[in-house]
Amino acid sequence: MTMATIVSDLAPYLTTLRELLIFAVILLITYIVAKLSGIIIGRVMRQSYPLLAAQARRVGYIIVWLVGIVLAIEQLGINSTILLLVVAIAGAAVIIAIRVPLENIGAKYFQDVYIPFKIGDSISVQGHFGRVVEVNSVSTILLTDDDQLISIPNSVFVKEIVVNSTPQAWKEVTIPIAIGSGVDLADFENSIHKSLGKMKLHLDKRFPPVLTAKHRGTQDTELILTVMIQRPEERDTIVTEINKRISEIMQTSQQSKAK
Repeated sequence: MTMATIVSDLAPYLTTLRELLIFAVILLITYIVAKLSGIIIGRVMRQSYPLLAAQARRVGYIIVWLVGIVLAIEQLGINSTILLLVVAIAGAAVIIAIRVPLENIGAKYFQDVYIPFKIGDSISVQGHFGRVVEVNSVSTILLTDDDQLISIPNSVFVKEIVVNSTPQAWKEVTIPIAIGSGVDLADFENSIHKSLGKMKLHLDKRFPPVLTAKHRGTQDTELILTVMIQRPEERDTIVTEINKRISEIMQTSQQSKAK
């Protein structure tokens, strides 16, 4: 058996090995790009709400991986067009089928971040008035003065004018935060209080900042930071500054963990 024959016999295996190697390299590059995209998105959105930034990082991470997997599959000689078409059709069908629940769930997220009311506040929306007793993923429940329960879809709060008649409701600012499971909650809370201590001229001294856990999961923990401000005209400025400080604390915590 000549060398040419051996090379000819091994050619298909070498081609397959090369394709598998390219497949592995693409997945490795995808992993690196996905990590970098999270860092870049985090830095770009460091002055926005931490929970919003965390969700944006998650979406960016998933998109990068989907693109990387499709490219990797194509390197194996598999036509991914049909796969993409099936995924697109299935995704469109699912979105159409659950459009209303998705609309309310998405509105719930923006409601948490941007609409200034919480459980216990008295609000008025679409001619309905009552005290907020529950905010779930789909609707907000109001208790009226005559003990009736009113269920209002969360999407309504994004589209309609909401009046919060709770006395001095403007003083309270709530900021949702999402931290990874590897972050020490006690250290994080201590850093938050130390950082906010430098903003005491803008905050009501009678009500110290409060950090409470909203949800604990395997991947991350959702927190709510509540502060009381001194002047309503400073609300946006204070929120931006607090978000910036939270992002800096989270970056410092992640860097310490990496070391």
